[in-house]
Amino acid sequence: MNLAPLPASEIEPVLDAADLIDRMARAGRTAQRTLATMSSVARQAALEHAAAALRRTAPAILEANALDVASGEAAGLSGAMIDRLRLDPARIEAMAAGVAEVAALDDPVGRIIDETHRPNGMVLRRVRVPIGLIGIIYESRPNVTADAAALCVRSGNAVLLRGGSEAVHSNRAILAALAEGLAAGGVPAEVVQLVPTQDRAAVGAMLSASGLIDMIVPRGGKSLVARVQADARVPVLAHLDGINHTYVDRAADPAMARDIAFNAKLRRTGVCGSMETLLIDALFPDPHGLVEPLLEAGCELRGDARACAIDPRIKPADASDWDTEYLDAVLSVAVVDGLDAALAHIARHTSGHTDAIVTGDAAAAERFLSEVDSAIVMHNASSQFADGGEFGLGAEIGIATGRLHARGPVALEGLTTYKWLVLGTGQIRP
Repeated sequence: MNLAPLPASEIEPVLDAADLIDRMARAGRTAQRTLATMSSVARQAALEHAAAALRRTAPAILEANALDVASGEAAGLSGAMIDRLRLDPARIEAMAAGVAEVAALDDPVGRIIDETHRPNGMVLRRVRVPIGLIGIIYESRPNVTADAAALCVRSGNAVLLRGGSEAVHSNRAILAALAEGLAAGGVPAEVVQLVPTQDRAAVGAMLSASGLIDMIVPRGGKSLVARVQADARVPVLAHLDGINHTYVDRAADPAMARDIAFNAKLRRTGVCGSMETLLIDALFPDPHGLVEPLLEAGCELRGDARACAIDPRIKPADASDWDTEYLDAVLSVAVVDGLDAALAHIARHTSGHTDAIVTGDAAAAERFLSEVDSAIVMHNASSQFADGGEFGLGAEIGIATGRLHARGPVALEGLTTYKWLVLGTGQIRP
């Protein structure tokens, strides 16, 4: 494996990005048809080979990653970006374990969703099938290369990966390991492909490849996701923001509320499940005990007038704070007059990702779970659980906040669609 920095010819614009993506997509579609004929056991075994290859080639992956980290530091990437980019032996082991975990998951392909027996004797079945060719456009985190490949192969899909330039060496090393393992399991090489250029025109070509790429999944910052959603001529599975609320009801246990709020914000501030707004019922008995641990831990709090009165260290919020995904140790805080006011605030400002209530009042919890229209709605739990692994789904391709096809953590089932099987005995329509 050549681990020298890539020559300029590999990072400058390609002559015809549309032709490149067309050729790769057509090859991927052909390979997917072969993959679809493989048994579930064969696809599982191929992924187990891929996990073993990741472990075996860990030194080469770390060497490649070191080039990306050095380039990122020289380019002035933030500490958070470097952390997302950096690999170490434990992270590579977690990556390999994730691939093995996906291999062990129940295969959704071929599963009968429902079956209907018609009066004329015909039997109608809805059966899960792969979507086809998935395009994934992502930034920074090289583990997405392994997660996406594993989920797509297990669910019978081919995948076209376009990683960010900051992780180009890492992504190529990871793909080389995956390709070695999958080939040992009989999976065609074109089932998992990495776009070989960082030219942004390739992204545009993927977004325009209607009829060739069946679905696009963007994983990255707000500007990337916004561009994909604005420009795509291919169906998109995405979320733009994770403006997540935790409402502490008047009937919440103070110790539970304190622990949940602290974890929801500060366990990891840069994940999409991080709480961005804390809503406190005006009759909650210990608001200061709720905010003080956050302040003492160095979290900046920005509040409305009543929130600022709780502690002088809370800064006044402006109108934009309620619609901001900070992804940092910054939190908006508002005091609200009961459940109705909390629901109204969430309806105005939620991004439809994850919203939670902390309460001992079963009726209040039931209303919140019923009336909040987000992909994930929680009762007495930290929003940091908004994760496919925590939902028992293995790795996730992302969290979808739309209302069509898939919603919430998207894993194997979210990468399938269905077809109707009609079984007759000679019926003709009168």
